Amino acid sequence: MDDLSQLIDLLNNQDKADFRSFLNRKNKRKDVKNIRLFNFLETDDKKSINKLYSKQKNKDAYHALRKRLQDNVLQFLSQRAFDSKDSAVYEILRNLVVARFLLENSAAKIGLKCLDRAERLAVQEEQFGLVNEVFLLRMQYAHLDRDLALDRLLDRFTLNQTHMQREAKMHMAYAYLRRELQEIHLKGKIVNLTELIEATLKKYQIAVLDLMNYKSLYQILYIANEYAAINQNYGLIERYVRKTYQYIQGLEKPKERHLYYHLYILYYLANFNLRNKRFAESISYLTQMDELMDSSKSYREQFMLRYQLLLGLNYHFSGKPQEGIQAIEQGLSYATKKSSQEDIDDLYLSLTMFYAQHRDSRSLSYLAKLGHTDHWYEKKMGMLWTIRKNLMEILVHLQFENTELAVSRLHSFKRRYKKYLLSIQEERVMVFLSMVERSIQKPDIVSEQTYQDTVLSMVDIDANKDIFNLSFIAWLMAKWEKKTAYELTLSLIETV
Repeated sequence: MDDLSQLIDLLNNQDKADFRSFLNRKNKRKDVKNIRLFNFLETDDKKSINKLYSKQKNKDAYHALRKRLQDNVLQFLSQRAFDSKDSAVYEILRNLVVARFLLENSAAKIGLKCLDRAERLAVQEEQFGLVNEVFLLRMQYAHLDRDLALDRLLDRFTLNQTHMQREAKMHMAYAYLRRELQEIHLKGKIVNLTELIEATLKKYQIAVLDLMNYKSLYQILYIANEYAAINQNYGLIERYVRKTYQYIQGLEKPKERHLYYHLYILYYLANFNLRNKRFAESISYLTQMDELMDSSKSYREQFMLRYQLLLGLNYHFSGKPQEGIQAIEQGLSYATKKSSQEDIDDLYLSLTMFYAQHRDSRSLSYLAKLGHTDHWYEKKMGMLWTIRKNLMEILVHLQFENTELAVSRLHSFKRRYKKYLLSIQEERVMVFLSMVERSIQKPDIVSEQTYQDTVLSMVDIDANKDIFNLSFIAWLMAKWEKKTAYELTLSLIETV
């Protein structure tokens, strides 16, 4: 996807309508083609795009039009960001910019008031970089402020520098860990997470006490959660999950600026316990999350679909299938134009799985809603999610006797992902797929003991004890057991 199309993809329906109005106000001539190009790009209408200019006017005019449109989108997005009433950061920046302008133009009294407001908000929001900018501006115009205690200002400036350095170290450590995660994910690099995190903290001279805040805990837990997802083994991060829980118990009640991080911490804790089959504990964290969302309408909108997803999965895998379906469907009813498509597709995928495990053909209608390309899902949802979605698609079509389509998807999967899976040492996915393929080529093979023993041996692999992997194994077992995939999934969860 090119830069301009990517920018347009960031706009929701309301943003697109507002952007067209924005262009209309800017256009001085009636023959400007920017709105037409925007409409064509929005609908991916390549034929109409090619007709915007005749060949004689060459490609230069078209590329110039694209460049102007991209500049306009960027300008619109920047204005939209600064018009946001919910962001304290933009409020700080507005006051800082205005204060600088007023001070430069000899309006010191009102300029210093704007600077006071910027400083108060920046300190409150722990925006140490912006606090630093405020202090630098104060020092530059200290001669205009007769009430300023310069020594006290310099002491505060020095203290803020310490805060900035500590935050910078955390950012460097986080960036390093994210890069290592990429190496693990894409190249199959094998590391011990505990040793990696401890070595990283030592490398960047970060004390344990520096981790005692919501943002740092969120970052560490994010890294741990991603690491567990890549390895399909959430037991690997037990230590960090327990420590995080102990830390947040000792922290002060979260202020509004901490809500985002606290909500994500609870979300990760709930997900960890779900994936380790501790459903009661997972739901207890979701209950805390629900209570915390009551204090912020915007965060409830942002987290509600993810909350409903985990709630539905907990019910489903703990033997309450109807409650699970209701929770997911309720999540979809909460979706708005502002909702993340990724969150919506997570809900669709879950409903596809829920209905399919009960041999309910409604799973096909929800599967059809996942209409984006594999490339789109790889970029938006990640390789692991896309691979799981493709495997489910093969099994669902096979289950409802769409055999030709299932075989086509299977061959397509092997062409697209075999090399990647082998490169990251995920042979077990290809083993699973080979068992599916064998059952298609020779349906009676599922009754043979050697085939059944091979499938059952998959349960002994630690990475396959994850609830989703157990669900895939249950699908294979359902071919010879006189039970649904759902009944077999619950049975596996209880025994492993």
